[in-house]
Amino acid sequence: MNTATPDAVRMRGVSKHFGGVRALEGVDLDIRPGEVHALLGENGAGKSTILKILRGVQSPSAGSVEIGGVAMTTFTAETARRLGVAMAFQEMSLVPTLTVAQNVFLNREIRSGGFIDDRAAAEEARRLFARMGVAVDPLAKAADIPAGHRQLTEIVKATSQPCKVLVLDEPTTALSGNEVERLFDYVRQLKSEGVAVVYVSHRMDEIFRIATHATVLRDGRHVVTGRMADFTLDSLIAHIIGRRSRGFSDVVREPAVIGEALLEARGLVGAEKPSGVDLTLRRGEVVGIAGLLGSGRSSLARILAGIAPLQAGEIRVKGRAVAIAKPADAIAAGIALVPEDRARQGFVAFHSVESNIALPNLGALSRGGFVDRAKAAGLADASIGRLRIKTDGRRAPVRSLSGGNAQKVVIAKWLATEPDILILDEPTAGIDIGSKSEIVTLIRQLAKAGKAILVLSSELQELLAACDRILVMSDGRIVRDVERAALDPGDGRAEAEALGHAEQTLNTLMQQARTETPTTRAR
Repeated sequence: MNTATPDAVRMRGVSKHFGGVRALEGVDLDIRPGEVHALLGENGAGKSTILKILRGVQSPSAGSVEIGGVAMTTFTAETARRLGVAMAFQEMSLVPTLTVAQNVFLNREIRSGGFIDDRAAAEEARRLFARMGVAVDPLAKAADIPAGHRQLTEIVKATSQPCKVLVLDEPTTALSGNEVERLFDYVRQLKSEGVAVVYVSHRMDEIFRIATHATVLRDGRHVVTGRMADFTLDSLIAHIIGRRSRGFSDVVREPAVIGEALLEARGLVGAEKPSGVDLTLRRGEVVGIAGLLGSGRSSLARILAGIAPLQAGEIRVKGRAVAIAKPADAIAAGIALVPEDRARQGFVAFHSVESNIALPNLGALSRGGFVDRAKAAGLADASIGRLRIKTDGRRAPVRSLSGGNAQKVVIAKWLATEPDILILDEPTAGIDIGSKSEIVTLIRQLAKAGKAILVLSSELQELLAACDRILVMSDGRIVRDVERAALDPGDGRAEAEALGHAEQTLNTLMQQARTETPTTRAR
């Protein structure tokens, strides 16, 4: 009699075809209880399709799937849930008009005397967040909380009921360093309880810290499965992209040629944050902003882009004071923002590449109240060529593109407005390792062409690869202003080791920022 514990997930020969397009072909996947199993691959490798099948959203064209030894014979979200599969989505599934607690228990409402008991739901949600070691207001509306808190709510929602398999899809893209640590502690706790965690992320440092095993997909096929202890960073990246790569170390950092100040902000104050920020961006310079969750990075970007109101302070562009009350004012002043949430704020997924690039440029592309289709097509073709966007053509819907190429479309549409100042909020979030280095290389090239660029990122290696200078924000204030070169050890270490040292130093500065006064200069 076989008493061995069945695999939490067992897939055999799983294929998925969409017409003539092969998303998966003959994939085998085994995940055991108590494993943190990383599912890796470039955008378009087949990861999302695997997850949709596991979640019951799609059925395979061929092959079999078992959860805890039980075969999935019907593929619906309810079937997957009953078998013990839970998923925290990368693209947020929260209802913005509901409270955090109402989202956590949506369709599973806590009732008392036949009526929905919102107070009990709030208390239970508060307890679940406490178990993760984080504080999120369960009575706040989902639309009103920061992106990081929305991401944590997704995770609490997924784990608010017993599960055998927990899928975490890019769970840290909006989290600060401290929040990531709390999440990792929580994942380890679930692992000790026998939950199998499927962990999807393009952040390789996280993979090596939290995962016990890894499976790599490429072009819809299984490439390799193994213990993390048997992989090196180089070997894992080689499996993912099919060639050797050094990730962000592939970015060529030529010395910056820095010119005059293009943007000067003095004493900027928002409704909550920022709190008296001074900022200068110069031509040819890439400036990064690092900060823990709630530091005020995105609030600052939204004020500069005219999305959030400026309550006090002054913004000067090329030495001239400008009033920015709405996005059109920012665009007219030569400021463009590539937003953090590209899927919701950056593009219209079902529209074509051409239409998306045309959207903020309709005035320049119109004649007599009608869009000049030839001009729009020309602009799209030029943008595709300039940014090397991989697409079937300008009429392909953006939803058909990989994450990296979709992000290039967002950048392209704002570059078409011919801004002098470009603000990029989390420009490589959710993008594979090969595309990350492409985006950062593009940022360096744009600065070399004379633009001033502000990069907001929670990924420290991205900031170190992209930026000439890094500002550290805390509680709405800039408390450190650090030249990128000052973070290098300067003792002849190997490049990867030097990058690790710089990352550790920057992380220490962020932790110290909580107790510092504004704008301590470090050189």
